[in-house]
Amino acid sequence: MIWNRIGVISICFYQLVHGHCALSIAHYFPYISIEQRRALWFEQFFLSLNFAYTTLVSRHFVDMSRIRIEGLLAAFPKLVGTGKQHTYIETENVRYVYQPIESLFLLVVTNKQSNILEDLETLRLLSKLVPEYAYSLDEEGIGKTAFESIFAFDEAISMGHKENVTVTQVKQYCEMESHEEKLHKLVLQSKINETKDVMKRKASEIDKSKIEKNRGEKGGFMSLQSMGSGSFGSDLNISSSGSGFGSGAGFGLTTDVETFSSKSKAGRPPSSATAPPKGLGMKLGKSQRANQFLESLKAEGEVILEDVRPSAGPAKAAVVPLTDPVTLIVEEKLNVTLKRDGGVSNFDVQGTLSLQILNQDDGLIQVQIEAAGNQGVVFKTHPNINKELFNNENVLGLKDPQRPFPTGQPGDGVSLLKWRMQTVDEAVVPLTINCWPSVSGNETYVSIEYEATSTFDLQNVVVSVPLPALREAPNVRQIDGEWRYDSRNSILEWSILLIDNSNRSGSIEFVVPPADSSAFFPISVRFTAANTFSDLKVLNTIPLKGGAPPKFSQRTQLSTENYQVV
Repeated sequence: MIWNRIGVISICFYQLVHGHCALSIAHYFPYISIEQRRALWFEQFFLSLNFAYTTLVSRHFVDMSRIRIEGLLAAFPKLVGTGKQHTYIETENVRYVYQPIESLFLLVVTNKQSNILEDLETLRLLSKLVPEYAYSLDEEGIGKTAFESIFAFDEAISMGHKENVTVTQVKQYCEMESHEEKLHKLVLQSKINETKDVMKRKASEIDKSKIEKNRGEKGGFMSLQSMGSGSFGSDLNISSSGSGFGSGAGFGLTTDVETFSSKSKAGRPPSSATAPPKGLGMKLGKSQRANQFLESLKAEGEVILEDVRPSAGPAKAAVVPLTDPVTLIVEEKLNVTLKRDGGVSNFDVQGTLSLQILNQDDGLIQVQIEAAGNQGVVFKTHPNINKELFNNENVLGLKDPQRPFPTGQPGDGVSLLKWRMQTVDEAVVPLTINCWPSVSGNETYVSIEYEATSTFDLQNVVVSVPLPALREAPNVRQIDGEWRYDSRNSILEWSILLIDNSNRSGSIEFVVPPADSSAFFPISVRFTAANTFSDLKVLNTIPLKGGAPPKFSQRTQLSTENYQVV
């Protein structure tokens, strides 16, 4: 069968046992020649390789039978060689293009008439996608994320032909987000929130009117009973001028009603009219009409977001579970204050390098790091770290080499290194915001533009613009991204999922009633990035007790702590 496009993509797992094969041949055939021994070694090597071969994930893009696919994959370990990092194999009908990834092989099977350069480019893209979705590059990690990998392959290859996409675009496509759907949900939720506010105000007014009416009825009845009883002054202990409606007998006094009921004559049941009525007064929560309206919306299939009251204490950020024995976390917090007319008022970057160790046996290590050599970054080590070793060799280790690092630390782990960077150079600011409000007649036109440097790819960008008190949402006429109006706090949130080389600049334009230009400041900005200003990298871990170094992973994040335009 001949294809004009990519046929099969497969991720394979191997366990190679070269040394065992060579020793067994030398033991049983000591007198044969070197050429004969080499031929027997390769024969036994491929035999053992065939038994240790496992296909973890396979995806085909042409109509093929299962037997045909299994035959192609079974023939691959017999044809593959060793000592090559990126190569291909051609048979009579097909071409195998593969790339080793640690103990795995990423394999692409095409016809011989396909473009080898395009096949290599496809393989290079797929080799970048596999680590993005797999927890670890082993049999267990690939198996747990098999479907995610297949979905990513489908976005990169369509009908057997490579799509012109990048890794970032594939990740965005797999999330399956719709701008129109989000906009519809935001508008619907805004209407629901406004309706709930109106219902709460109406219910509160009705409850207040009922309470006032009931108080009036209780006060009149109590005064009439007091006038007829003849013991008005002695029973209620109220000094008055003899009139039942004197200054001491106020309307709706609950204490007076309870006193009058408790002092009724023996054998005479207290009047039901003097008992406090049930169900009166202000209630915390939603009224019955509000609940019925929201239940009807839910029955029609609408998603209703319930109001959640904030807890008394600050919420803790979710901690990502650790999988590697040693984890090093590089984190930088950004505090920036920009001027609305241009320039930097404050720029402060504070970073930390933290260490998390799961097992105590891996605590006797040293960490080799590498920094980009930024002159504005000032490093400061922990008091227990050997400062001389760090200054001379960029190695982080304890002053006492016999003492291990602590294990099982919660949160951010053990802090090894801190650094700080301060400047007033506007060129290093990752994101600048320009706001241009202008009044025209009975309307104010507001244009906001962002510009991002090419140093960082910013993720989850949210620009919060304060607005004057509005009766309805602003009229957004043009936007690059998405927007949401917080009517309770009168804030317009402009969100961009990702800012990279495809959208280094963008803008939003909306119209509000006439307002002063200072009403749109200060503008707050939130975002994250996968690289930092220090560009600190962990090269390896050095075991102090000998043996192989423990497996480690590095997590890097840049986030904003206070980023404003004033």
